[in-house]
Amino acid sequence: MTWWQAMILGIVEGLTEYLPVSSTGHLIIVSQLMGLNDTPEMAQATYAFNIVIQVGAIAAVLGLYRMRVLQMCKGLAGKDTAGKKLAINLILAFLPAAVLGPLLDDRIEATLNGYMPVIGALFVGGVVMVLLGKKLRKDDDKRFGIDDITWQIALLIGIGQCVAMWPGTSRSMMTIVTAVLLGMRLKDAAEFSFLLGLITLGAATGYKLLKEYQVIMDNIGAAQLLIGLFFATVSAALAVKWFVAFLTKRGLTPFGYYRIALAVVILVLVWG
Repeated sequence: MTWWQAMILGIVEGLTEYLPVSSTGHLIIVSQLMGLNDTPEMAQATYAFNIVIQVGAIAAVLGLYRMRVLQMCKGLAGKDTAGKKLAINLILAFLPAAVLGPLLDDRIEATLNGYMPVIGALFVGGVVMVLLGKKLRKDDDKRFGIDDITWQIALLIGIGQCVAMWPGTSRSMMTIVTAVLLGMRLKDAAEFSFLLGLITLGAATGYKLLKEYQVIMDNIGAAQLLIGLFFATVSAALAVKWFVAFLTKRGLTPFGYYRIALAVVILVLVWG
């Protein structure tokens, strides 16, 4: 992997991680197009690299939502009731993925790390978002906020997040759509998704780094990893700030159309 390939993957990761368009799907496609999956060893290293550079996206959200994170830390220390409740709900929402992730990781990498599974997930997810988009926004002012989430709702959001283990589905899409269908305001659902990502992505990154560290070092190198992390951090910070403003004005529907168009374009290119 060259430095510019690491840079491109970092930018793609940062721009797509918190948008409901599937960062994993985009990274698999971009990796394929750049020829990084041509050998089994390089494919394994690239797949691990794409997960590890999620640290950049985590760093961006930690910076942008530092006051929320501080509130939760105070809550866990017994100094903020609302912060404690939010932290517990995020932990509950993470539990389903914590159980299923390690069990399914190898099988997912072996069977779903390719064009067709990603294309299918992008298309189906896009259709779902288009069909639900307008419905999810019409009574947004009557819905509950992030501080009103019950433990049952948090657990259901976590179950919804597990569907995104299929590359191309989008963790952000599944958590936001599940939360809104359960009655949460769209903007608050996005914030909960961002905060849940801190735990989920952090755990996935740590697990993959421990498991594949030597593979990454042997086939890619530390310099490229640092480049990917840097560009993932910068692009994720820009994407999150833009996404919240766009979501408030336009909702999820445009992202649904984007996913459908992207799936069709990739399918045509693959057939070609």
